[in-house]
Amino acid sequence: MKYTVLVNKNNKIKNSYYNNLELVSAISIYNKEIQVEKTVYDNYLLLKDYLLKNNIEIGIESSYRTMEEQERIIKEYTEKYGDDYTSKYVAPTWYSEHHTALAIDISIKVNNKYLTEDEELSGKYDDMFKIIHNSLYKFGFILRYPKEKESITSYNYEPWHIRYVGYVPAKIIYDNRLTLEEYLNNYSGILVINKEKGMTSRDVVNKVSNILGIKKIGHTGTLDPMAEGVLVLTIGKATKLGDLLTSKYKEYIATIKRGILTDTLDTTGHVIKTSEVVDIDKNKLLKSFLKTYNQEVPVYSAVKVNGKKLYEYARNNEEVELPKKEVTIKEIELLDDKDFKFRCLVSKGTYIRSLIRDMGKAIGECFSMSGLIRTKQGKFDISSSYTLNDIETGNFKVLNICDVIDNIKIVKVDEALAKKIRNGVRLDNKFGDNDYILFRNSDNKNIAIYKKESNCIKMYIML
Repeated sequence: MKYTVLVNKNNKIKNSYYNNLELVSAISIYNKEIQVEKTVYDNYLLLKDYLLKNNIEIGIESSYRTMEEQERIIKEYTEKYGDDYTSKYVAPTWYSEHHTALAIDISIKVNNKYLTEDEELSGKYDDMFKIIHNSLYKFGFILRYPKEKESITSYNYEPWHIRYVGYVPAKIIYDNRLTLEEYLNNYSGILVINKEKGMTSRDVVNKVSNILGIKKIGHTGTLDPMAEGVLVLTIGKATKLGDLLTSKYKEYIATIKRGILTDTLDTTGHVIKTSEVVDIDKNKLLKSFLKTYNQEVPVYSAVKVNGKKLYEYARNNEEVELPKKEVTIKEIELLDDKDFKFRCLVSKGTYIRSLIRDMGKAIGECFSMSGLIRTKQGKFDISSSYTLNDIETGNFKVLNICDVIDNIKIVKVDEALAKKIRNGVRLDNKFGDNDYILFRNSDNKNIAIYKKESNCIKMYIML
């Protein structure tokens, strides 16, 4: 169930949405049976109990509506208030959040009776609504149509209309004072994950995407399933920043299994060759690889040859000439003599599996990788990364674009210059010696990143 589904005046609910919808019955403030999505209702009851402890009692005025019910409400409001008022508070059929069963119109009970809509809008009960609105995120809800966001939501402020989006999205939306539209369309940043063993990088992206309820998430620097450690995810418009975030050097801690060589060059593969294990000077062997050399790419990798990924050749038992690429081993040191564990700092594109294979080949022995942890990717360190459990519990921080790009300057511009920037106009460099300029408009929203080029700056990425 996707709890961040967007239904508004521009986004119609799809028939397929109802395939996974689980409804439960509830009783409205009018003592009538209504329906609500199951998880939404469970969390509403928790919210209701929490507010009771603050001496605020709420009830459900409305939740799930059929198309016929929405038509009836539109007609009723039009007859009572007119077209203009109705358009500001009631959605057209197929475009109402109430069709999702994720939205609830609540009402406050005062002096043993529930407030009317006019009373709720009067301002008399703003203090009570403030307590409610500041409590919503704790139970996965947001205030769907807040004040001063009418131009974004297309609806007037509705203090009673709450919407379930899930705990993590609700916390982000609350902390950043966003609407659902802003969260899904504009929220962006960098998230550093400590990937666990047994997952592909794509598995991690999919998991985080489901937790955040945001589809547009990518990653920089793939990690093999058996590898752990730093995986940098990009969210929203930050997915355009891949080149800026792909660092020149990466740090790993790796462990070598001696005496065997596998087809995948690690212990998850099939053994294709064995050798005796002899006494060696491990420090000397490692130091001999402090160099730049042409490294043969593993056959089990996503590198393409003639438009086809190498692992596809391997799985089909097809012969292919493996490409070589220049790599640099900048630092290397032995950490554990018994387990043959070492730390290395290597250039972008270096395969540690291949490095370990090459070490074995250098002494006439079979080596395979038995463990790998990426501890650093450029400025991103494993000590500042988050596990998937951290993401699920909301215990994480998304980094801002300007926090992760080296030598970038932020410049706020007026609308005249903002228009030129949106059109990608090359500009004279009057902004200093920084390599990159992040332009923001008068509302402090990112427009684009420009890159320095001799005495001018040109469009690099539109945000």
